[in-house]
Amino acid sequence: MKTRFYLLVLVAAVGGSVYAGSVLATPASGVTSTVFAVGRFDEIDARATTGHWSAKIRANGPSDLHVLENRIAPGGTFGWHSHPGPSLLIVKSGALSVYRGDDPHCTPQLVEAGSGFVDQGGDVHLVRNEGTVETVVYVTSLVPAGAVRRIDQPSPGNCPF
Repeated sequence: MKTRFYLLVLVAAVGGSVYAGSVLATPASGVTSTVFAVGRFDEIDARATTGHWSAKIRANGPSDLHVLENRIAPGGTFGWHSHPGPSLLIVKSGALSVYRGDDPHCTPQLVEAGSGFVDQGGDVHLVRNEGTVETVVYVTSLVPAGAVRRIDQPSPGNCPF
């Protein structure tokens, strides 16, 4: 009898946590993604200098590089999420509003066509198309080998949506 009771409690706890996780997550809507390529790299230690400009890319351990296109319908959102590594994004057409989970004022960063932004990775954020036309965005993400590129997150509570 005790074994059945403990089994019932275990099943209820696991089922409850799965349900709570799905309720708290804020998945994407109105977004269509096309993966162009995913490639695996060993350690990366690249540097370049041209005049006053310089760049460094360094990754310890194997990494996966994802290259994709996202099309976001008017009103579409990526939902609250994070990434385990950095991403570079270029807005080809339309515009995006980027909201940061650690911004107590919920002030969007507007990124218009021809501009880009860097997502450092590890932070919770939400990206939306608040315009009236489809937005097209190209993304290159560097993540630990085998890691998922995008992680759904619950709303941090700093924005009314």
